[in-house]
Amino acid sequence: MAVGINISTYFEGRWHDGDIAVMRASDHGSWLGSTVFDGARYFNGRAPDLRAHCARVNRSAEALMIRPTVDTDRMVEIVHEGLKRYGAEDAVYIRPMYWAIHGDVTAIVPQGEETGFAIALEQIPMAPADSTASLGRTRFRRPVLDDNVVNAKAGCLYPNNARMLTEVRSRGFTNALVADATGNVAETATANVFMVKDGTVFTPIANGTFLSGITRARHMANMRREGIEFHETVLTFDDFLSADEVFMTGNMSKITPVTAFEERQYQVGPVARRLREMYWDWAASEPL
Repeated sequence: MAVGINISTYFEGRWHDGDIAVMRASDHGSWLGSTVFDGARYFNGRAPDLRAHCARVNRSAEALMIRPTVDTDRMVEIVHEGLKRYGAEDAVYIRPMYWAIHGDVTAIVPQGEETGFAIALEQIPMAPADSTASLGRTRFRRPVLDDNVVNAKAGCLYPNNARMLTEVRSRGFTNALVADATGNVAETATANVFMVKDGTVFTPIANGTFLSGITRARHMANMRREGIEFHETVLTFDDFLSADEVFMTGNMSKITPVTAFEERQYQVGPVARRLREMYWDWAASEPL
């Protein structure tokens, strides 16, 4: 099911109008879940970090044992071709994706002789500047590389995220603050997470249980450039309960302040507001 409107799909070498069918019932990706994707954003006439997202979908394919077939530079060109269908005032979600088509003799292991590839462009508004989230605890945890493909942005990981969201939404929260295998904070169900204590920014260290996001890295680069102190470290749930400020970062909304974690309430803080301004200023400076 599409999330946005005004959809364009790149498939089999050309752009098509609408949300066209790209997968067959017996494709490996359809019934054995060998799909990877990435998500970039186009807004204000720019697609910041587009190349990084296209490069990551190729790395994700390799991690899932799918052969990527479109090099990063060509993928960027294809996306820019598709974006000509939209205006500078349109906000577009950019989703390149791969899936395996054939399996080996057991059907389980994807084979490299043919790979499915498509790009979907969907017009989805950017989140309003005053958007916020609330976080609850969930009993579901992030997996580790020993038991899942956490080094890929893979579709097969998302049912676990859906369980997290369903559980916390039943208690009135909008997102989940999620533990890693050892019980420390990893991320939220949909985005990376930061906290602020006494003016210093902290974020869970990337320990292989979650993707260290491209937007996360961009915010850290902006902080480094502006001399804002931040640390990647091991963080507990108690750390978040004692934080002065909490916010999430991710491609879809870029930065979202958190106003509650369980019974703990927060104000939308100055760091999140400043980082939002810094991100938009940086994005505006990027080449068209």
